[in-house]
Amino acid sequence: MSNDVTHSAFKYDYLGSDSKAIQRSVSNHLVYTIGKDPFTATEHDWMMAFSHVVRDRLIERWMETQRSYYKHDAKRVYYLSMEFLIGRSLINSLLNMDIHNACGKALKKLGIELERLRSLEHDAALGNGGLGRLAACFLDSMASLNIPGYGYGIRFEYGMFRQQIDNGNQIELPENWLVHDNPWEFPRPEVSYRIRFGGRVMEYQDSSGRRHFDWIDGDIVIAQAYDTPIPGYHNDTVNNLRLWSAKAHEAFDLNQFNQGEYTEAVVGKTLSENISKVLYPNDSSTMNKLLRLKQQYFFVSASLKDILRRFFTDHDNLHELPDKVAIQLNDTHPAIAIPEMMRLLMDKHQLEWQPAWEITTRVFSYTNHTLLPEALETWPVKTFETLLPRHLQVILEINRRFLLMLGHRHPGDMDILRRLSIIDERGERRIRMAHLAIIGSHKVNGVSALHSELLRNATFRDFDRFYPGKIINITNGITPRRWLYLSNRRLSSLISDAIGPEWVKDLSKIQQLEAFAEDHSFQEKFAAIKLANKKHISKLINYFLEKQVDPHTLFDVQVKRIHEYKRQLLNLFRAIELYNRLVDDPGCACVPRTFLFGGKAAPGYSMAKLIIRLINDVADVIDNDPAVSDRLKIIFIPNYDVTTATDIIPAAELSQQISTAGMEASGTGNMKLALNGALTMGTMDGANVEMREQLGDENIFIFGLQTDDIDRLNQLGYQPRQYYESDPRLRRIIDMIANGFFSPEEPTRYRMITDSLLNVDHFKVLADFDAYMGISDQADTIYQQPDTWNRMAILNTARMGYFSSDRTISEYAEKIWQVSPVSR
Repeated sequence: MSNDVTHSAFKYDYLGSDSKAIQRSVSNHLVYTIGKDPFTATEHDWMMAFSHVVRDRLIERWMETQRSYYKHDAKRVYYLSMEFLIGRSLINSLLNMDIHNACGKALKKLGIELERLRSLEHDAALGNGGLGRLAACFLDSMASLNIPGYGYGIRFEYGMFRQQIDNGNQIELPENWLVHDNPWEFPRPEVSYRIRFGGRVMEYQDSSGRRHFDWIDGDIVIAQAYDTPIPGYHNDTVNNLRLWSAKAHEAFDLNQFNQGEYTEAVVGKTLSENISKVLYPNDSSTMNKLLRLKQQYFFVSASLKDILRRFFTDHDNLHELPDKVAIQLNDTHPAIAIPEMMRLLMDKHQLEWQPAWEITTRVFSYTNHTLLPEALETWPVKTFETLLPRHLQVILEINRRFLLMLGHRHPGDMDILRRLSIIDERGERRIRMAHLAIIGSHKVNGVSALHSELLRNATFRDFDRFYPGKIINITNGITPRRWLYLSNRRLSSLISDAIGPEWVKDLSKIQQLEAFAEDHSFQEKFAAIKLANKKHISKLINYFLEKQVDPHTLFDVQVKRIHEYKRQLLNLFRAIELYNRLVDDPGCACVPRTFLFGGKAAPGYSMAKLIIRLINDVADVIDNDPAVSDRLKIIFIPNYDVTTATDIIPAAELSQQISTAGMEASGTGNMKLALNGALTMGTMDGANVEMREQLGDENIFIFGLQTDDIDRLNQLGYQPRQYYESDPRLRRIIDMIANGFFSPEEPTRYRMITDSLLNVDHFKVLADFDAYMGISDQADTIYQQPDTWNRMAILNTARMGYFSSDRTISEYAEKIWQVSPVSR
């Protein structure tokens, strides 16, 4: 039968989006997909049936979108990221497809609460923090802007980890987000690729004398695709996130099994499938470091093969690839894509080096997310030699040619050759993945104005001089759909009532809210919504943590990955100082305050995990002191994830963005909190700099050392103990921690922290303490003036339009990708 006949005979019904049609679809899926009726169905059965109803409507739009891209022969963007912190999809899909109200009515008629179904959905916990959540925001914006965009990553079976706090300690438990299946994904067993590790490279010459390389032998793992639809907002566009799952090439050894060697019979399957088991295994062991490199190459290789397969569907000239394909590397994790593309173009498609290199560099661009030299990813040359021998050859050749060009520009300057070489020759030879990404990309971008300036002037100064104009800035953003429209429905309704709903699609329009900042009636409504959100999170804290929180206290929030440079310690020192004030003078005019902390520490990061325990120990002391417990509270909320964030952020009044200046690339938590009406207390770091420009000096609390100050302090020889000796408040706090006031059963528990602060204090906690306390007192004074505080909070929301990820993606599309929206 011909395809024409098949296509003409193939018909399907478009599904209705009214409440009656949705109600019928839910009933059908409960019976025919889940295999239950209303008498035997559990809440989870209803949730799965309803999710399939939503998925059906997503897939209609997804098919139309893909057909449209092929019809227009559109240039496509491929976003390669190790992390995609998607969170829950149900309500986001309903809102983006504009069927939320109809679905609520349909479920109500069936006796089901939509909010209850929402709470049963697992977070897709495929990320650690800002990097993964940024990738998710970008996918939302690409779909909402009709940009042909695809995400590529790994379908981690266990995600990051589920954090539990036991006796103050972080305990890592498996995050089995797939325990009840994932209704949003479509397995694609027919889309699979062979991924090779190890083996050897065979070189030979053809009849014309041209050298050829074949990578052979070694181990084979199969990458199988799973697709997740990503809907745009009110435009019927649905893009795709393709995640790869590792499958064994030979899953089962029947001979060993028949001989009774049951464990050995499945060893190959286990080792292969470990690749997509856990996001970021603890890399303190050599085996886990190897696994991380395997993960990176595994998803990169499968993605590039898939990209080329799609390209060859409609094209046969590889020289057209840069006109039809743009690949964005989200940090250095996927940087191995550059030598992999060269390998595919040369070894599989028979291109010579120079045209292959020109195609590669025109296709790739790289986003840098760190300024810390020690945080830039490197790999031992020996590891590559063992695991990816052909890629090592390609990398060495890239480096040889680059150093030749550099040597022509700087004859006799061996120092600059050493600094810019992809291979770090000091000690054990290592491959600098950031250098590889810069050399192999046509554009490199930082993610905030300050970050990009420091990249050009410090971290990659020599590269900026060699490649003038290659390093640019594109400031990060957040999707207003997830971080206001979905997470703060009360405030969203108030804003839409005041200025109309267009801000959801175009966040720049939220600036119209400024007209209401002085309106006393609007201020009261704004404050009432904040209080309602505070009551909501207070109930959750009481239910899950069995702790009482007064929603009428100031909610002072720091939620982010636990890391020394983010300075949760500085915030904790402030809490201890406020505690000491209350103990010394019970009648002091301290603002009643609830500190909310949240965040995960990397499993191998002992100092970060110790900080978590200290936060909890301080919280316990304060909680058990009746003299202060009604005026000061510290709550550490475990297992901070996207869903938890959507509960905490709308309730926050003060947002702590206090990283050491020059160390936070951007930060997006600061944007989410400010958009929801929290005032920022922060340093001149990352996107805080641009937020200050947008908000005005008078609507943000900025303090502390700036990057130039820190440079000067380091040059003079920073002596943290001087601050300890000269500030009685600081000395008292450190002595309390060091001498066991917060850990009487183990007095020396926190000496590692205090010794580090007094002798090194790399992150300038002591140097910034006095300024931090000053700005904190200033914020307290304003908080006691509700009209002033509410006006500032409204202006924070109104002036965050610039920080939409829609604006960010529009800049990527124009400055880097050269792609255009595709109208349906």
